[in-house]
Amino acid sequence: MALKVHNTMSGELEEFKPVNEGRAGMYVCGINTYDNSHMGHAKSAVMFDVVRRHIERRGYKVTYVVNFTDVEDHCIQRANELGITIHDLAKTYIAEYFKDMRALGVRDADIYPIATEHIPEMIAGIQKLIANGHAYEAAGSVYFSVSKAKEYGKLSHQSLEDMQSSGRIETEEGKRDPMDFALWKAWKEGEPSWDSPWGKGRPGWHIECSVMSMKYLGETLDIHGGGNELIFPHHENERLQSEAMTGKPFCKYWLHGGMLMIGGAEMHKSAGNFFTIKDVLKLYEPGVVRFFLLNTHYRKPIDYSERALDEAKQSLARLRSVAERLGTAKTADSPNPELWERVKRARGEFEASMDEDFNTRGAISAAFEVSRELNKALDEGNVCVMAKKESMELFAEFEKLFGVLTLGKGTTAEDPQAPEIQRMVDEREAARKRRDFKAADGIRDKLKAMGIIIEDGAEGVKWKRA
Repeated sequence: MALKVHNTMSGELEEFKPVNEGRAGMYVCGINTYDNSHMGHAKSAVMFDVVRRHIERRGYKVTYVVNFTDVEDHCIQRANELGITIHDLAKTYIAEYFKDMRALGVRDADIYPIATEHIPEMIAGIQKLIANGHAYEAAGSVYFSVSKAKEYGKLSHQSLEDMQSSGRIETEEGKRDPMDFALWKAWKEGEPSWDSPWGKGRPGWHIECSVMSMKYLGETLDIHGGGNELIFPHHENERLQSEAMTGKPFCKYWLHGGMLMIGGAEMHKSAGNFFTIKDVLKLYEPGVVRFFLLNTHYRKPIDYSERALDEAKQSLARLRSVAERLGTAKTADSPNPELWERVKRARGEFEASMDEDFNTRGAISAAFEVSRELNKALDEGNVCVMAKKESMELFAEFEKLFGVLTLGKGTTAEDPQAPEIQRMVDEREAARKRRDFKAADGIRDKLKAMGIIIEDGAEGVKWKRA
């Protein structure tokens, strides 16, 4: 079955055929580096982590690029409030970002370009746009001339009138048209600046992503991703200036995820209705958080609540239980062809869901449906060799893609007791290996008094809170 993706540009499912056969380039808009990452960032990061994993499972060599925007209004304001440079601010929150992402099992991208490290390339790109008539200088700033471009609104499916009434159009000195947007902003007091042919200033938001993405992935990207709040104006303007710069299509497939909601309202830092990843990981283990984010199709919004996370915790526990039981189950002597066929069908449904625009919800449902039947067969001791093998392979592929069955199991990212608990678990295991069972049992009793359950299995010793 061919991999199909929903392209925001066309609004349709399209077969995935990258620019270069066997290779895929992905660029996803990352964080603005002025604060800790929140759960909206987690949704995007986890979603595109799975998109990348599935594309790799389909045999493609993926180059994955995630940027850091370290110069924009929020970054400048926060740095000034703290009395530090934007570089020091970025250094702090990039480090925190990596802690959060790794706690959530998000694999590192291949490249993490930082905006302020690409100023010369941005200046060169702006000069090219001026030279070909798509941009103009005014009072030390440079603006992209929307009237010179074709098909404005093609990505966001908006008319010029819709965009003008969106409330996201700024009137600035020297602009020839309210729709024109800044490629370079003239220096203002209290802002960082770089030298340019137009005087001191800083880059506009949109030009940053155009330059960084094309530097590392070429003039036509395979996939450009982000939240659907970025479609306009950011991605629309990014597409416009990139194609004016190169004369080539900027991106083959645009992928946009739904927002994380709080009581029906979009989660935004500016609205104050957000939860940081760190705060949530104090209450829920990383695997649960990741599972919660993946148990909805990526293009759909997710309503955040502790109730929803509690439900995700219970559901994941059921999946984990079946996977663990399978690992230690003895196989039945007699065959069970019905169960074997059912598991094979579930594997087919799992793969078909992922090939249909990365439908994680459908893939998880396929695993859940067969888990009920596996549980019953395990209770009856009626799992034959072939059914067990097929089931183990299904769960292995599930884990390879979703990474939730063992991630942070039994702990949370910031559980203050985790290091001490692990030390005691390791000491108990060492005592058992030297056959000092009295010491091992004593440590187990201490852990039990702390509310810690020890599980000895084929894959080693694990612990969890009762």
